[in-house]
Amino acid sequence: MTELLANILPEGVEHLNIVLVIGIAILGGTVGAILIQFLRIPRIIGYIAIGIILGPVLRIISPDAIEALEPFNFFALGVIGFLIGGELKRDIFVKFGRQVAAILLFEGITAFLLVALAGFLVMRFFVDWQTALAVAVVFGAICAATDPASTVNILWEYKTRGPLTTMLTAIVALDDALALVLYIASVSLATLLIGTREAHIVRMILHAVYEVIGSLGLGVAAGLLLRWIISKIKDNEKTLVFTIGIIILTIGLATALGLDVILSAMACGVTLINSAPRRSLRSFEIVRKFSPPIYVLFFVIIGTRLNVRMNTQVLLLAATYVIGSIVGKTAGAFCGAVYSKAVGSIRKYLGFCLYQQGTVAIALLIMASHRFEGETRDMMLSVIILGVFVLQFIGPLFTRISVRKAGEAGLNITEEDLVATYTVADVMDADAPVIPAGTSLSEVIRIVGGTSSAYYPVVDKDKQLLGAVTLDGMRNAFATQELNDWLVALDITEPVIATAAPGLALADALEQARHLDIEHLPVIVSSEDKRLIGVVDCRAVRRKIAAEVLARQQKADMMHSTQPV
Repeated sequence: MTELLANILPEGVEHLNIVLVIGIAILGGTVGAILIQFLRIPRIIGYIAIGIILGPVLRIISPDAIEALEPFNFFALGVIGFLIGGELKRDIFVKFGRQVAAILLFEGITAFLLVALAGFLVMRFFVDWQTALAVAVVFGAICAATDPASTVNILWEYKTRGPLTTMLTAIVALDDALALVLYIASVSLATLLIGTREAHIVRMILHAVYEVIGSLGLGVAAGLLLRWIISKIKDNEKTLVFTIGIIILTIGLATALGLDVILSAMACGVTLINSAPRRSLRSFEIVRKFSPPIYVLFFVIIGTRLNVRMNTQVLLLAATYVIGSIVGKTAGAFCGAVYSKAVGSIRKYLGFCLYQQGTVAIALLIMASHRFEGETRDMMLSVIILGVFVLQFIGPLFTRISVRKAGEAGLNITEEDLVATYTVADVMDADAPVIPAGTSLSEVIRIVGGTSSAYYPVVDKDKQLLGAVTLDGMRNAFATQELNDWLVALDITEPVIATAAPGLALADALEQARHLDIEHLPVIVSSEDKRLIGVVDCRAVRRKIAAEVLARQQKADMMHSTQPV
């Protein structure tokens, strides 16, 4: 198969320039996501699937290209960390601080212990107990990490809001810090067990403290600097430039100082959103709109890395890793939620949302693999990559199902999102008052006086649209014409500037009305059939949509206090 593909693909495809690789990855990932959404599967799976096709299968994206894109991975992690930090408002920790801490420790440590124990029992059949324990504890530490990128991406994709979303966002944001602590402790133990004393254990503990505290300190400083900058500017373009610039600066400094990129960027976002809650919303909204291509390329690159070597040992350990992660996080999250008296939706569904793993787990794996040699290192790489792929595939599916069963999907919808779901037929007023063309002026005045409308379509006997009578038009007619009893509606009718068909997207109809600076659109059967069937009052539609958005958000916020514990 590989030889056949090599004959089909152009010579030198493995040496494609990096810009072309980025273009192929973004375009291919987007197409893959669109196709896979027809199966009602989260689009992130489409990104990763395209990455697998472009990488291990077709080898269009070579290992050299993947390596060259490593700085971009740091940038993507920085953007992800920044946006996650923006979700962690002070009131979350004031209201749920005890619950977050309890659930985080229960789910992370339970998964760590379960995977480490099961991994040791399986590994013992293949190697000595020291190596088995060293590998097992590293596996346990890596499985404690939940990929924040794919998790939050699912929440954004399905517009979720409520207690489950709030708790999940906080847990995945802090999971990396817990996994980092467990990883450093595990690697220290592994180093002692396998006899490669590359660093004194005290020095490693001090380095762990430096990495966590240093990352948080750098992020706080960057957040305060960005807060000061955005307080001085009002232009959206400059806000985007400065925000992205600060994120990149934070990433660069974190890398240069040996700190954690995602933890630093997250601390920057947390600092900004809590020190300037209103002014900072513009920064987060602009970055969020800027980020979709970054996510596509990021997850496609993850897919290109998924190349494993299969054998009995790898399959057994991968199955152990996956099952241990699933059982550990599900049971741990449930126990933590029960212990902390979390609401029902968190107890029932949180554990099912914590399966996915990604770049954080792979990054820890790559760092850990440097402490092992030969077949053990290759085996570890294959096991974790295979395990991460399986969890990354099933994790978003379980997350989607969980947020829907919790009733939180669609509750964080914006006005633009809601408008996009409607057509003109959904919002038009089919009972709007209509005036026949031959109606006398006195009757027109009676109709206008008996209704609250400001717009009255005028039709002929076949209900064909001829024009409209407006309040402003009537005032002008009364001021400039001599009023006679023989005047009829047609005499004061204004021409219709634009019409809409019932199947027209509401977003297009509102944009047309905005462009023409009008507030009413008569709805006709079609461009050929001018029969009037309703009227779209743009102002009333916008009020209705704003009320619907507010109602959904209030419903989500009420879940925090109305759900049973």
